[in-house]
Amino acid sequence: MRDYQSLAAYNAWANARLYDAAAALGPEACARPMGAFFGSLIGTLNHLVVADRIWLARFEGIDAPQPALDAMLETDLAALRTLRAAEDARIVRLAAALTPERLDGPLSYANSSGRVFSQTLASALDHVFNHQTHHRGQAHALLTQLGGRAAAPSLDLLQFQRES
Repeated sequence: MRDYQSLAAYNAWANARLYDAAAALGPEACARPMGAFFGSLIGTLNHLVVADRIWLARFEGIDAPQPALDAMLETDLAALRTLRAAEDARIVRLAAALTPERLDGPLSYANSSGRVFSQTLASALDHVFNHQTHHRGQAHALLTQLGGRAAAPSLDLLQFQRES
């Protein structure tokens, strides 16, 4: 459980660093189509919020319609950052409340196509944190393309650990 609490804290830290870097580039750069899977930097950051909302609803037992993975929740970076911070806080709260029994327990859910899956909560959490890292890496590459190496902050877990 300590590992998930650490990953949740790292996740919030890394996301804040990305949003700081994106804000420094300005809204035009963030919205520029870059050929990334979700188009732009803001599209990539938005996807992470959408995906986290879907997964957190599953973890919390909320049965609600799922948005498309590319649904734009916000096109304004500051507004999206507010949504991101709220999801990061949910992740931190979830990690703090985990028990071994809950981690090993089943999680059943339907994906956006209606296909039903069942796995342990721990394996689903592993996916969520890995998914965050994957798309943050894409966002980091976009920051580098838009503003050069100096525009992209270190997101190394080791950096986080040294600062914590």
